[in-house]
Amino acid sequence: MHDFEFKSGELYCENVKVSSIAQRVGTPFYLYSYKTLTDHFLKIQRAFAPLGPIICFAMKSNGNLSVVKSLVDLGAGVDVVSIGELGKALLAGADPKKIVFASVGKTEEEIAFAIETGILLFNVESEPELAEIDRIADKMGKTVQAALRINPDVPAPTHEYTNTGSLKKKFGIDLSTTRRIFKSRKKYSHVKINGVHIHIGSQIVTGAPFVGAIKKVVAFIDELRGSGIEIEYLDIGGGLGIIYKDENPQTAQQFADRVVPILEKTGLKIIMEPGRFIVGNAGIFVTKVLYVKDNGVKKFVIVDGGMNDLIRPMLYDAYHEIVPVVQNKSAKQKCDVVGPICESGDFFAHDRLLPKVRKNDLLALMSAGAYGYVMASNYNVRPRVAEVMVKGNKFKVIKERETFNDLMAGEKVVKW
Repeated sequence: MHDFEFKSGELYCENVKVSSIAQRVGTPFYLYSYKTLTDHFLKIQRAFAPLGPIICFAMKSNGNLSVVKSLVDLGAGVDVVSIGELGKALLAGADPKKIVFASVGKTEEEIAFAIETGILLFNVESEPELAEIDRIADKMGKTVQAALRINPDVPAPTHEYTNTGSLKKKFGIDLSTTRRIFKSRKKYSHVKINGVHIHIGSQIVTGAPFVGAIKKVVAFIDELRGSGIEIEYLDIGGGLGIIYKDENPQTAQQFADRVVPILEKTGLKIIMEPGRFIVGNAGIFVTKVLYVKDNGVKKFVIVDGGMNDLIRPMLYDAYHEIVPVVQNKSAKQKCDVVGPICESGDFFAHDRLLPKVRKNDLLALMSAGAYGYVMASNYNVRPRVAEVMVKGNKFKVIKERETFNDLMAGEKVVKW
């Protein structure tokens, strides 16, 4: 559910007209509902209350400082994958003991900063990475905690690019190597390897893949415990799907009903890393119609937003519902909604049925709160767009639109 709805033919975010924001801020822009954002976090918190988990928001899904701060204020931790995300999490006031650091390619600088910060633990993706963390911790005179990310090699019904639980993918460590690392753990004198981590993919709408992976990992942990290896943390990752089109994803409560009984029996401290589930339907992307073009074969609605602003349709062939911000009752026509970028891949929809639109009409791409702005680029020397948040009947710009001068900062003409 979300807090974007039509009232008297106009799209509102909570109690604010989207068109009035566009008038003040200009287009394109991302727009977030504070209420949707926080409601979704609280749904997970309530559903998993019997476990008292550390719920680490996956910042890779949306790194806006106000978004992260809104969740941290409710008790969220943060799942980070870079030194920049870690720095932002700290700026947002996150408790370092609720921060976990993932990524298959952590640099020496990132590892050292995370150790200095005093994060809860590293989610380790390979044996060489574990050795590097141990070396740096030794050099710094510190001891750190680590969870080994297991690749359970289970199929996940999601897009090929967001499936991370197969051994054909770069993520995690196979079970036999994980077993060997745990048995030789004493050689890593500055890393306390006391956790197991799984994350099988993203936008998974059914519970079965999660249940299968969790059962597999819990059995593995039982085997380790039988060998005298003590495990303290189990990080079950994220990946809960949302509604983009006609999906019927499990609710937080339905997911909890399936996995809490399994996890309760382990007695482990549970970590979760939801991202898209919290923020996906809490945001939309608003763009303006520039031209309507009919070449006799196809009708094109050309808008001022492009693939550099929202790359998901081009990258994943992802579906976003597109609605006029001001409704009209004209007959629907089939059209492609495309941007101004010089690429054939610059599209938001192919053969989409939309009411007749005209120059300067506003369109909203729904469910754009996750993996939207964070994946934006400056391709074609296009400044990144503004981000706005609504709370009740007020809105604030939470990230200013970039300017040409912002883009030129740091560039120089070399005089040889």
